[in-house]
Amino acid sequence: MPRIPLTWLAEHVDLPAGTTAEQLAADLVRVGLEEEAVHGAAVTGPLVVGRVVERTPEQQKNGKTINWCRVDVGSHNEVADDGTLRPRGIVCGAHNFEVGDLVVVALPGAVLPGPFAIASRRTYGHVSDGMICSAKELDLGEDHDGIIVLSPDDVDAAPGDDAKALLGLGEEVLEINVTPDRGYCFSMRGVAREYGHSTGAAFRDPAVLAEADARPSTGDGFEVQVEDREPVHGVPGCDRFVAQVVRGVRAHGPSPAWMQRRLTQAGMRPISLAVDVTNYVMLDLGQPLHAYDLAQVSAPIVVRRAGPGEQLRTLDGTLRDLHPEDLLITDSPARVGRAGRVLGLAGVMGGAESEVTDATTDLLIEAAHFDPVSVARTARRHRIPSEAGRRFERGVDPRLPRVAARRAVELLLQHGGGTADESVTDLDRTAPPTVVDLPLDLPARLVGVPYTTQEVTETLTDIGCSVEVGDGTARVTVPSWRPDLVVPVDLVEEVARLRGYDAIPSVVPQAPAGRGLTRAQLARRGVADALAAAGFVEVLSYPFVGAHQHDALALPSDDARRHAVRLLNPLSDEQPEMRTHLLVTLLETVRRNVGRGLTDLALVETGLVTRPGPAASPAPQLPGGVLPTADQLAALDGAVPPQPRHVAGVLTGLREPAGWWGSGRRADHTDAVEAALLVGRSVGVPLTVSAGAVAPWHPGRTAEVRLPDGTVVGHAGELHPRVVAALELPARTVAFELDLDAVLAVAPTEPVQAVPVSTFPPAKEDIALVVAEDVPVGDLLAAVRAGASSSEAGDLLEELRVFDVYRGAPVPDGHKSVAFSLRLRAADRTLTSAEAAAVRESAVAEAHRRHGASLRA
Repeated sequence: MPRIPLTWLAEHVDLPAGTTAEQLAADLVRVGLEEEAVHGAAVTGPLVVGRVVERTPEQQKNGKTINWCRVDVGSHNEVADDGTLRPRGIVCGAHNFEVGDLVVVALPGAVLPGPFAIASRRTYGHVSDGMICSAKELDLGEDHDGIIVLSPDDVDAAPGDDAKALLGLGEEVLEINVTPDRGYCFSMRGVAREYGHSTGAAFRDPAVLAEADARPSTGDGFEVQVEDREPVHGVPGCDRFVAQVVRGVRAHGPSPAWMQRRLTQAGMRPISLAVDVTNYVMLDLGQPLHAYDLAQVSAPIVVRRAGPGEQLRTLDGTLRDLHPEDLLITDSPARVGRAGRVLGLAGVMGGAESEVTDATTDLLIEAAHFDPVSVARTARRHRIPSEAGRRFERGVDPRLPRVAARRAVELLLQHGGGTADESVTDLDRTAPPTVVDLPLDLPARLVGVPYTTQEVTETLTDIGCSVEVGDGTARVTVPSWRPDLVVPVDLVEEVARLRGYDAIPSVVPQAPAGRGLTRAQLARRGVADALAAAGFVEVLSYPFVGAHQHDALALPSDDARRHAVRLLNPLSDEQPEMRTHLLVTLLETVRRNVGRGLTDLALVETGLVTRPGPAASPAPQLPGGVLPTADQLAALDGAVPPQPRHVAGVLTGLREPAGWWGSGRRADHTDAVEAALLVGRSVGVPLTVSAGAVAPWHPGRTAEVRLPDGTVVGHAGELHPRVVAALELPARTVAFELDLDAVLAVAPTEPVQAVPVSTFPPAKEDIALVVAEDVPVGDLLAAVRAGASSSEAGDLLEELRVFDVYRGAPVPDGHKSVAFSLRLRAADRTLTSAEAAAVRESAVAEAHRRHGASLRA
C-alpha cells in the first residue's frame, strides 16, 4: 500500500494550505483511491536525538543478549545526586549501533503509535529511563530488527534536539489502497494526478520530457542487447532499456536528510545514496530503477531468458534456481576469465555480485520497461514481493525510463559528486499507443446517466487521452501511463468514475425469471439443515494439506488418499497439496477449537476434495496475455482431476450435556454412524452400515456406509487412539465422512409422495435373538427387517429398532442377545394378535435362516 506524505504530494499538485490527511483521503476516495490508514502524527511527548556514550552487552538467562546503554540526550539528561547532568540509562535489545551513534530516544511521558506510553521501568536488572526507537515503533516503516541510526554527516542535530521535526513526524502521511488496474497510483505523480481530477487542482507533471530526453540514443553509450527473440507470452519481455554511466560518485555515502525523511515516511529504510536515489525516483515517478557497480559489469548488457541450470544469488542472499521463462539481466558472455554472469531478475530483484558496496565509485543506472506478465510470474515463482515487481506487474509508463534515468543521475551528481557520461543508451521498441473506438452514447447506455458528448470527451481528455470525435464515435488514443484502458467499457468506467459515482441513480433491477435452486443444491441444503438440526455446527476449512497431516492420521504409505495434487505456488510450504478427503482439514479445525478450551464439539463440513487418478498429468502452463485456443482449453480441462463433494463430521466430549438431570452422555461411535445415516435419510437414500476397518478409524469400532446396491460411500465410527493422541483431541473422538455426490447420484428425483396417516392403533412386538458374537448387529437388523416385511408377513412394519444388547448368563459364551422392538400398523384395520404373531415369526425365521439366530428363552 503506497504511503503519501502531504508535503511531497504538494510538489506536484496545488494542495491547499492546512489540508489534513483525512481531507485528502475524502478527496481521493471520490476517484476510487481508498484510505487504509493515517501515519506520522501519532507521536506525542518528548522524542529527542540522543548520542550513545556507553554500550555494555549483557547475556541473560533466557539466552537473549541486551545492551545496557548510557545515552546523552542534552538538556533532558537526568540530574545526578551532586546536581550535575548525566546520560540516561536505557536498555535496548537491538544491536545495529555503536558508541558515538546518534539515535532517536523516546523519553518518559512520550506516547508512541499504538498507543504505547513510555515510562521509566525496571527490566533486566536495570531501570530503563526511556526507549531507543526503531522505524516500526514510530510507525515510519516495517523495519523492527534494528533501531534508527542518524548519520552525523548528513543530519544537523545535537543530543537533546527535537527528533519529531527531524523525522517528519509532525507531518501526516496517508496510506491508500490501490486496485490492481491503477498501477500508476503507486507513485506521487499518479496520486497527484488523481487529486487534480477529484478537486480540479492544478497538476504539474514531474515526468515531462526535457530536451535531453527527446534526443535519440547516440549509439556510443553502454552497449545493451535484447535477445528475447521468441517471447514466451506473445509480447517482448523488454521493449525499452535506458542506461547511463555515472563516474566518481560517493555511491555508498548517505543520502540527504530530506530524502531519508521522505523515504522513511513512505515506509522505506534509507540505505545509501545510490539505493536511496533509485528508490526515491521510483516512489516519485513510478519507474523502478537499478544501480549496478560498474566495476562488476562487463559490456554488453544482455537481456534474455534463463538457460538450463542457471542460478542467481539475489540481493537478499538467496541462491535461486532459474526457470526458462525468467527474464534476466546479464553481462557480456565473453568476458576474459569467466562466462557472462546473471546480474538480476528483470523487474524483480538484482543480483548480489553487482550490488553497490563501500568501494563503489562508478555506477551504471538502468531504467527499463518489462512485460507485466513476465515480471508477475517471475516474482511469484521465486516468491519475491519487491517494490519494483509490484509496479511492473501492474503496468509502468513506457515513456518514463528516459526521464527517470535523467532524474536519478541529476540527484546522484548533486549529492554524491562525480560526472555523468554524455552518451545515453536508449533501446526503444515500445509499441504505439492503444487506440480505442468509443461509441459516444455507450457511457449513457451502460451507466444510466445521460452524459453529453462534451462531458465524455472532456473527461477522457482530462485523464490524458487524445480524442477525435467523428459521427457518433470517438477515436480515443490512450495515454502511455494507462495500460488498463484497452476496450470501450474501460473508458466508460473512467467517465463514470470521474463524473461521480454519486450521480448514478439507485435503481433496484428487476429480478429475471428463473427456476430457483437446482435439485442438487436443494439436496445439499437439506443435508446441511438436517445436520444442523441434529446439533452440528457447520465450518469451512482451507483445502490445503501437507504430508505430515496424513502421517498424523496414520494413513498407510500406499493409501490412495496420499496421492494428491501438488501446488507450484502454495500459500504455505508446509501445506503444498490439495486435500483428498475432508477429515484431514476438519480435524485441524477441531484441534484448534480444543486447544482453545472447547471440548464438547459437533462440527460438520461440506466441501470439495481433489482425487487425481494414478495416471494424472500436470496441468499445461498456458501463455499469458493471449487468448488460449480451444485445444489448449481442452488440454487444461482434461488435466483437472475429479473433485467430488464430501460431507464429514467430528464429535468430541459430551453429546448430551450434564446438568441437574444427570451426568450427560459422551459421544460415541453410534453418534457418528447415526449422523451418516441421517445424511442418507435427508435425501431419501436408505444407507446401510456394516463392520469395516480403515484409517484413521478404530478397527473395531468402524462402520462402512453403503448405498442400497452395496457400494461403499464412506465410513463412520471412533477414531484410532493413536490418531486422537497425535492430534491432542479428547479421548474417544468420533467422526464420519461420506461421498455426498455419490449419495445424491442415487437419490430419488421425484418428489416424496405423502402417505396417509393410519387412524388405527399400533401393535407392538418385542423379540430377543441369540446369535454368535461375530454376527454384526446391523446384519441381524437387516434380516429382521426383511423377515418382518416379507410378503408372508404383509406390509405392516412401521418401525424397527434395537433397544438392548446383552452378554452373560444364561446366554452361552461366545454369543450375545440382541433385543428388537417392532411397531406394526395397518392402514385399514386394527391388527389381530394372530397377524402380529405372524410378523414376529417371519422375522425370527429369516434371522435364523441367515445367521442361525434363536429366540432367547
